[in-house]
Amino acid sequence: MKYSRRPKTADSKVDRSAQKQCPVCHRPFSWRKKWERCWDAVRYCSRRCRSQRHRVTDEAQ
Repeated sequence: MKYSRRPKTADSKVDRSAQKQCPVCHRPFSWRKKWERCWDAVRYCSRRCRSQRHRVTDEAQ
């Protein structure tokens, strides 16, 4: 039995080679399949960094 896939639109396409930098550990991290729908909202590379987010210092100060 074949499963139908959701039609892809231009809005849902994400550059899979995209990278971001974690504001806590300053390490680069890459796009993952599990972040396909929420890549714009992803800020931290791991649960550990997300729990340490209060340690982020504003570089402008």
